[in-house]
Amino acid sequence: MTDHDVSYDLVSRPRRLRSTPAMRRFTAETRVTPSELILPVFVKEGLDEPQPLASMPGVVQHNMDSLKRAAAEAVELGLGGFMLFGIPQIRDAEGSAALDPDGILNRGIRAVRDEVGDDIVVMSDLCLDEFTDHGHCGVLDDQGRVDNDRTLEIYGRMGLAQAEAGAHMLGPSGMMDGQVGVIRAALDAAGREDVSILAYSAKYSSAFYGPFREAVDSTLTGDRKTYQMDPANRREALLELQLDLDEGADMVMVKPAMSYLDILREVADASPVPVSAYQISGEYAMIEAAAANGWINRDAAIRESVLSIKRAGANSILTYYATELARWFHEENGR
Repeated sequence: MTDHDVSYDLVSRPRRLRSTPAMRRFTAETRVTPSELILPVFVKEGLDEPQPLASMPGVVQHNMDSLKRAAAEAVELGLGGFMLFGIPQIRDAEGSAALDPDGILNRGIRAVRDEVGDDIVVMSDLCLDEFTDHGHCGVLDDQGRVDNDRTLEIYGRMGLAQAEAGAHMLGPSGMMDGQVGVIRAALDAAGREDVSILAYSAKYSSAFYGPFREAVDSTLTGDRKTYQMDPANRREALLELQLDLDEGADMVMVKPAMSYLDILREVADASPVPVSAYQISGEYAMIEAAAANGWINRDAAIRESVLSIKRAGANSILTYYATELARWFHEENGR
């Protein structure tokens, strides 16, 4: 036997299906298309022009004109959803601006619906943290604790205000017990059975939310560990999923995405309704920072990170890279 002889007959050679770019495209098991992407956007009251965010390069706080342009671009690129977060000028302990039909979030929803109609799913964040002067996702009791049931009453009214402004889908993100059921009941009682709910079923208390707090001018001190989930817990995510399904959720979400792909897989395996995942601000910021330092290939990292979320089981993905990924898709596949 010479040095070049092979004594083992290789029947299976998986490398055959990796041999060329065309072969790899042909045999790819997972693909991400624009219609599976949701763009999160921030609209801020009182801005004359868009305000760039230092911790999230490429992301801005919109004024009303730039918000409408972003929505029109999202439609042109074929994105699936457009998720609005509102930032008011005046905040109070009850988050009153969230209920005001002329408040920044509800005005933003109306402006987007006027701009794009039903050509994209117009989604709205349903939470009080952007609207309270203390920065928590609910109102506080006399001891400074988040009052779950008083908050639910406000959530129901907030959901109806967003529905009347034109939102197709509401995204209750506060992690209050019973929030989906209360919002569903409020919508149905008002004859708005047409408005759907994307439940933030497994939303963890994460260190990776940091840049988001700049994006919404957060006033929070302390943390949200008494209502957001403990990162140590896995089974609890399935409990939260079942509760939201029982309360009428039309879709469910895991947030964050990249550090919780195991949870996403389990939720996707168990859920009878579509599953979303949110590639959050800190995940975005880490890619941008590492790429700016030349430590990673930015474009390749963006693609791989979002592909991993889809591969783990997400039917749709909230990502600040949505428009960029959609442009790449069209460049590579044609319009």
